[in-house]
Formats: sequence, C-alpha cells, structure tokens
Amino acid sequence: MSGIYIHIPFCKQACYYCDFHFSTSLKKKDEMINALITEMSIRKKELENEQVETIYFGGGTPSVLTTEEIELLIQTVLENYNVIECPEITLEANPDDLSEEKIITIANSSVNRLSIGIQSFFEKDLRLMNRAHNVIEAKECLSIATQYFKNISVDLIYGIPNTTNEEWKTNIATVLSYGIPHISSYALTVEPKTALESFIEKGIIDNVDDETAQAQFLILVDELDAAGFTHYELSNFGKKEYFSKNNSAYWQGKKYIGIGPSAHSFNGKERSWNISNNSKYIKLLKEGKLTNEIEKLSMTDRYNEYVMTGLRTIWGVSFEKVTIDFGKQYLAYLKMQAEKFIEEDLLYIENETLKTTRKGKFLTDGIASDLFKLNLT
Repeated sequence: MSGIYIHIPFCKQACYYCDFHFSTSLKKKDEMINALITEMSIRKKELENEQVETIYFGGGTPSVLTTEEIELLIQTVLENYNVIECPEITLEANPDDLSEEKIITIANSSVNRLSIGIQSFFEKDLRLMNRAHNVIEAKECLSIATQYFKNISVDLIYGIPNTTNEEWKTNIATVLSYGIPHISSYALTVEPKTALESFIEKGIIDNVDDETAQAQFLILVDELDAAGFTHYELSNFGKKEYFSKNNSAYWQGKKYIGIGPSAHSFNGKERSWNISNNSKYIKLLKEGKLTNEIEKLSMTDRYNEYVMTGLRTIWGVSFEKVTIDFGKQYLAYLKMQAEKFIEEDLLYIENETLKTTRKGKFLTDGIASDLFKLNLT
C-alpha cells in the first residue's frame, strides 16, 4: 500500500511559527493546479505496482481551494494511479475557510476526512501565533463539521508562552466536547528565520519553555487516555477505527509520492523532494520536467530512519525487523545504545520490541538520535 500527498502552497496569511513552504498570493493558483496535474501524470509510473490507499491535501492551506478544484485534483489521482475502492482522502482546513456552505460542498465531494487547524481556543494564543481565525469561528466550524463528517482530526499546539496548564486542559476539553475522534498535537517550536524567532529575540514574545511544554504534553497524554484515545504516534491520538491511515503509513515506512512544490517522496530506498519555489515549479512542469532532487539512502540511513519512525509509534522498533533488514551487527548496536535509556526508565522491551515509556515519550526524538548508527561499516 502507498499514499499520495498533495502540497497546496497557499495561505491567507503567515502564522508566526510556520516554516513550511507557502505564498500568501493566490495569483498563480490556476497555474499551480495545472502544474500539480502535470506532475501527477508524469510520475504515475512510480506507483504502477502499488495500490494507493490515502490521498492527503496538506500545505499551506488546502481549504483556500474551491471544492471543484479539490475534486479535479482527486479525479486526476484516480485517473493516473491504482487507488483502492474507499481511500482515505484528507483535507487540511482552517476554521475561517469552513463556512457551512463550504463544509456541505466538501462533504458532497470525494473528501471523507477533515483535519482542522484549531491550535487553541484562546484569542490571546491565536493572536500570538497570527492565526487567521478567531475562537468563534473555531467553535462554529466544529459544530457544523461534526454534522457532516464522522472522521475529523483537530490540531492543537501546546507550550505556547503564557498558556497555563488549566488553559491547556480547557483546550483539550473543548475539543472532546465536540466528539472529535482524532487529535494531532505539537509543541510550539521556534524554527529558524520565522517571525516567531525574531519576536522572541527582540523580547516582543516570551521564549517557549521546555518544562512547560513537557508538562502540557503529559497532561495531554493522560487526558486523552482517560477519554479512550490511543496514543499511536508521538503527536497523534485516535479513537478505535480513527487512526490516520496517512500518518500511520508514514511512520511505518510505506511508500508515498509528494506532489507540489517542497513536497517530499519516499520509495523505501530513496528520498526525494521538489523545489521550494512556486514560479520555478510551475515553469519546469510547463516544460514537462520534474523538479525534484533525489537522495539514495544507505543501509545506515534506512536503519536510522526506521529507529526514528518506529520509536515514535506504539509499534516500536522490532528486533526481528532490524535483524532481517539490517543484520545482527545493527541489532547488537541498537541494544547496546538502548541500555542506558532502559536503566533510566525511558525505554523498555516488550515482545522483542523496543518502545518508549510514558516518561520517555516527550524525549523520543532525542533518544532516537542517540540510537542512530553513525559509522558506516
């Protein structure tokens, strides 16, 4: 099984924390859609022996497209790839785009899953992050969307400066009050060259605090566990039957194609990424040329990637898979590196699989980097 990710590189305005590729000008939207269609057609052979089970619209803000434009892109996928009968088709959306009329038209399209970027239910947080929506729009869109979609995910951000633990609990409770079956939640991160970094350096906004972020992460874990969610990946929580198939496929190392400027692809042995420039992307596709760079992954690269992705999930890092795919030497190295984290109660072994403890979950990425094999042999 494999997936197709479609990057829509447009936003109404720039969130202060975001370092994804996007433009706030929609002047080239029509040309971009034509370029996306062309890229899908050119690259169809890459998945000719694969069944596609997920189509994911990310960005940017895919909900700035009309439903007709979204449907056109979906139909292009169906025409060029071997798609299963009922694929998971996710559309990322912002509350300010989700009027009742828009939600109804999306519900009548091929889209069957919404991922809504709420982030917070407090105006001060939304202003700090420069989100395009307000709290009223957030709540109204959830009230309407839940009438037309069963499969909805909500994004929340924790560790926002000056957001108390009680306010964070209110954010979680508010989402749960709408019966949402999936939550993706991330720590506010200060990325290089973002407005957030600049404002922190100038003292306009307080810096993020790791201890606060960790405390709020653990609150999230406990609150959602009590509400019947499974913490199936570091940043993802789902009710039974509502795990994101797209997210799960990524963390389990399945193949996927990324369509659009800056989009990444992975075929198991190679990783590639498209140029992060809308004008150049459009120009090259008009000429029938692909815009991607390709990196061939060594065995060590693939081992490191498996450790990183596996450790973030409930499925963990399988000793059997490490032995079969990479050899006994890699397994011995993994066990040796893991010893100190097991002693510190950050990792544990269950059924010959390495997993993170509750205490270790927030530190997963740092732990994984210490398990990486750095020397090629």
